[in-house]
Amino acid sequence: MTGPDATQPQLNRDALVAYVDAKWDDEIVPALTDYIAIPAKSPAFDADWAKHGYLERVVADAAAWSNTQRVRGLKLEIVRLTGRTPVIFFEAPATRAGSTETIVLYGHLDKQPEFEGWRNDLGPWQPKYEDGKLYGRGGADDGYAIYASICALAALDAQGIERPRCVGLIETCEESGSYDLLPYVDALRGRLGDVGLVVCLDSGAGNYDQLWLTTSLRGLVGGSLEVEVLDEGVHSGSYGGIVPSSFRVMRQLFERLEDAATGQLLPAGFHCAVPDARLREADATARILGDEVWKPAPWACGQDGKPVLPVTTDPREALLNATWRPSLAVTGARGLPALASAGNVLRPRTAFKLSLRLPPLVDAAQAVAHLKSLLELDPPYNAKVTFKPETSAANGWNAPELAPWLGAALQDASQAYFGAPCAFIGQGGTIPLMNILQAGFPQSQFVVCGVLGPKSNAHGPNEFLHVPFAKKLTAAMAQIIAAAP
Repeated sequence: MTGPDATQPQLNRDALVAYVDAKWDDEIVPALTDYIAIPAKSPAFDADWAKHGYLERVVADAAAWSNTQRVRGLKLEIVRLTGRTPVIFFEAPATRAGSTETIVLYGHLDKQPEFEGWRNDLGPWQPKYEDGKLYGRGGADDGYAIYASICALAALDAQGIERPRCVGLIETCEESGSYDLLPYVDALRGRLGDVGLVVCLDSGAGNYDQLWLTTSLRGLVGGSLEVEVLDEGVHSGSYGGIVPSSFRVMRQLFERLEDAATGQLLPAGFHCAVPDARLREADATARILGDEVWKPAPWACGQDGKPVLPVTTDPREALLNATWRPSLAVTGARGLPALASAGNVLRPRTAFKLSLRLPPLVDAAQAVAHLKSLLELDPPYNAKVTFKPETSAANGWNAPELAPWLGAALQDASQAYFGAPCAFIGQGGTIPLMNILQAGFPQSQFVVCGVLGPKSNAHGPNEFLHVPFAKKLTAAMAQIIAAAP
């Protein structure tokens, strides 16, 4: 493989930082401010996304901005497959003679829904820049990715620093499980080239003090679980003790899934062994972060004025719980009246939306089948129990071993722009593209990172993009791209 030529211009880090800072201050922050104001919800949360046109608008805005940047030979197009959300595909041809491999730069522009609990002066579609943080939905997760990627390439080209061929793949279905992405990857596979490195800017950081590389991602299965015991509601005084509560039946079903005292998932099929390398990383990351693994959560004031406690205060165990162990959450409900409208009625049915995070090495399709069988088989009282899986089931991902050049490049970039070594961490979220690309390009290396650090609160209220960290990350990515073979 051909590497950087020592006779060519060497990267001027001070000039790179100045370029990136100015681009963020003058163009990217204003562009992301406009982006946040657009309710470009992912299709799972906006069935009329095509009619509303918000996804098309954010794609068009990002494409228009990208086309104004000085990236040598940049070609960009918005690709649309019938009935699917749009994708931005761009190509910046190699500026290094003899370079044969391609770097894929990935991000997404679709957003999570609003959620409740935003600060009085904030809102999901009300951008606000305060103390270096850009608040609002989607800026950090991860509307900034295409802007940072294009900026990194332009910063290298401004200094005449040679680099490999780079292509961008920016989707608008990620928050729905990326079910539209595989058809695009298939359609564009011939144009991706020989992928040697994937850079994904849709992940997190343990702190804002150093570069963080994501080494694993959990999988995800979900669906709606409904328990039905009556055709219509009845007086709780007349039938209480005769009609089994649909909520109590639901509780019994949950007891098949998890230990209520610990949150541990009971079925062995939802677990996997943690590789030794990931255990060592958890040890090291726990030493770096300590109690900051769990303290940044917005804990409520609990009993006697004391804060609510985490499942565990052991940093290592907390890290493993959030990255290599399954966890179950109820993310929505149907059949429960609002408190003000709740009469003394035995409700006919209860439905919950379930989100089950899976360890990186557990097969999602098998987990879905197991989950459906476990919940529907032999229901209490012969109640009607129906589990309808979502179509967005996704496998987790475990990163391949780092190539020596990439390990060195990560450490050099982290020291150069953060003044601290690169650190390694698993993430509890899911990015389906990583497995798709790893399967298609098994020899590829991966740089999965992002700006979702402490309290950035993606998917929840008061989401923010930490702009100073994003600037350093952009510079670091530029240097890593320049170091690629």
